[in-house]
Amino acid sequence: MDLRAIGMGLAFAVMWSSAFTSTHIIVAEAPPLAALSVRFLISGAIGVALALAFGQSWKLSRAQWRATIIFGLCQNALYLGFNWVAMTKVEASVAAIIASTMPLIVGALGWIVFRDRIPPLGMAGLVAGFGGVAIIMGARLQGGVDPVGLALCVAGALALAVATLTVRGASGGGGGVLMIVGLQMLVGAASLAVVSLLTEHLSVAVTPKLALAFTYTVLVPGLMATWVWFRLVGRIGAVRAATFHFLTPVFGVAIAALVLGEKLDWHDALGVAVIAGGILAVQISKQEARR
Repeated sequence: MDLRAIGMGLAFAVMWSSAFTSTHIIVAEAPPLAALSVRFLISGAIGVALALAFGQSWKLSRAQWRATIIFGLCQNALYLGFNWVAMTKVEASVAAIIASTMPLIVGALGWIVFRDRIPPLGMAGLVAGFGGVAIIMGARLQGGVDPVGLALCVAGALALAVATLTVRGASGGGGGVLMIVGLQMLVGAASLAVVSLLTEHLSVAVTPKLALAFTYTVLVPGLMATWVWFRLVGRIGAVRAATFHFLTPVFGVAIAALVLGEKLDWHDALGVAVIAGGILAVQISKQEARR
């Protein structure tokens, strides 16, 4: 892995992790599902427009349409929808920690459901990762973290893990990466808009703080991070690129502490370190298994 790839991976991890902090600011001042739907509408429209400008087509294969719809619903509507609602009840650092366990959940479900072979290092990583979550959440529950918000975060991570396993191997056909990403966002926007109209009171006062956080979320974690991620995958491959996800809990907790002033204690530091180490071990074991 060269220095440019490392720089891209670090940039992606910082941008992706910062979304939890900017989201926490948004949902404090706006209905979460309505705000998320608008975010996806804007990001999806930009993505599709750019894809068409680059000559990409929305004539996708059946497998690509299946993946687009499943990911649009599970990743954008369920995963992020649950997380945005959860962050009206829990701190951004809690959401970042739970979301970071998605690679661990994918590994565990793949082993249980699909009988995937996991090397000893990967199995140790799974145990360590979930152990780190137990360290943090045990202390947080004693400290009064909202159990409903926590359950919503877990449900979101499970939805994304199931979607990842469901569509794995779906490739081929027409279209292009940017077109598929844009269409996934539009699927999420449409489904979230329906739920928002049925469940939320659509009243919001646009403040400079809200406008800045929303613009940042659309442009940086929404578009720039996605673009950097696919460039990184094209440069070093999906398995090696996924190694950088071990930094999500580290940067997510740190950014929330710096920007929002969320308090951390030794349980958080220890748990984050153990989770990060577990994710790294799982990803390294995947690389070794493919050699």
